[in-house]
Amino acid sequence: MVDVAAVTSTWDAVREQGPLVQCLTNIVVAPFTANVLLAVGAAPAMVDVPQEAGAFAGIASAVLVNLGTPYEATHGPMLEAARAAVFAGTPWVLDPVAVGALPVRTALARQLLEIGPTVVRANASEVLGLAGLGEGGRGVDAHDQAEAALPAAQDLLSWGVGAVAVSAAIDVIVADDRCVRLSGGAELMTRVTGVGCALGALVAAACAVTEDPLLAAVTATAGLCAAAELAQDAARGPGSFAVHLLDELALLDGDGLASHVRLSNGQAQARERPWLG
Repeated sequence: MVDVAAVTSTWDAVREQGPLVQCLTNIVVAPFTANVLLAVGAAPAMVDVPQEAGAFAGIASAVLVNLGTPYEATHGPMLEAARAAVFAGTPWVLDPVAVGALPVRTALARQLLEIGPTVVRANASEVLGLAGLGEGGRGVDAHDQAEAALPAAQDLLSWGVGAVAVSAAIDVIVADDRCVRLSGGAELMTRVTGVGCALGALVAAACAVTEDPLLAAVTATAGLCAAAELAQDAARGPGSFAVHLLDELALLDGDGLASHVRLSNGQAQARERPWLG
């Protein structure tokens, strides 16, 4: 069971400990991802060079592997970093962007899956595609709901994944026999490139401060959604929202997060986001 106190304590631990997060991520979102990590007090390191990626994974606090733009030159470093992370006991997160729909990244994602990510963070269509139970969505856009992806998420757990975080109208995070549903966030999150990818980096940062991957994923999701709600209140549109989101992440502490966390454990239903439900 995950409660609000555990979530806020983990969020504060990220801010206090400043984990070093190695990001092998896509070129579209790298600067935004780095800024999100800096905003919460973590330290980003975009190390994806062959022969360096694995060595760095051994000293990083956590690793993110994001398949948004999987160039041939980065395939090896991604596998290298994932294997080195497991060898060193470093938690690592797989964000299998657009898997199922595109063959090259799907094959790479399944190679990475065999290494055993601490957390898989994806939308519902990507979870289905990674598990081989669907054809993926339209690029980063999902056409499946989180509840439909639950059997696929359970299948991924059988591969040795610690937790699966499914982003949707209601975020669903599963691990072993636990299931947490989260509601919250802001419509403008869908109109700024890189918000979902940055969530993967936040999950990695949270994995560095707790041994419970489900708690890490819940904490990162709740924190980003809370900051987004606050940012949307001050924003005039997507551009100012992105700036306010970084500000709100920097200002948000555990006490501030507590009033924004809306979660349910087990099979209880969370409140749907009105613009996505």
